Amino acid sequence: MIVATAVCPQPPLLLRELTGGRDVAADLRKACEEAVGVLLEAAPDVIVVLGADIRSADRVEGRIALSAFGGPGERVPGDEALPTSLAVARRLLDDLDARVPVEMGTIAADADPAEVALRGRALAERPERVGLLVMADAGARRGPRAPGHLDERTFAVDDTIRAALAGADRASLLALDPDLCAELLIGGRAALQVMARALDDSVVTAPRLLYADDPFGVLYLVASWPGQDA
Repeated sequence: MIVATAVCPQPPLLLRELTGGRDVAADLRKACEEAVGVLLEAAPDVIVVLGADIRSADRVEGRIALSAFGGPGERVPGDEALPTSLAVARRLLDDLDARVPVEMGTIAADADPAEVALRGRALAERPERVGLLVMADAGARRGPRAPGHLDERTFAVDDTIRAALAGADRASLLALDPDLCAELLIGGRAALQVMARALDDSVVTAPRLLYADDPFGVLYLVASWPGQDA
């Protein structure tokens, strides 16, 4: 069963080595560490990380490839490098000295409802105490310098996601339109919907939105959903 859930975004700047002399992601990183810390406090038997990516995979292993983002360190072959979402998650867990088994997997940003439901059920049916860490960005079209430039439609959809995470509103997450989210570059849509499906039969107490800002034209949201009971 899932005993606690945390949602964090996946910008590479959460890897401190990439920020240069001025740590532009300090506040975001602090919020992510708080959310993951609450996850660990739930005493899970395993941490399951679900990251948004271009393809789906039940189990992913690899190394953090700082050089892929222009950072220091040795070059890591592509087949040994973790996807960005999982690399950021791995670093957050390492920085908090997580001494719990960790399993990492991905869900494709364009995953359809059937795949979302299947992955969600698989998580919900696990017998051990699971701490679920979901790595997902919201809209990337929030300004002229955003990765996808400006699309005014993104603000309403992002506000829906923000409110859903603040209030543990799984129905609103499941109602997100895959095609519209793809147009708005909301890469975390499928990951958030898997989380919502996995928690269909759970009671989420005291959900908290720990961070909501778009410093680089992408909305980053950090949420903690502790105290889940079936």
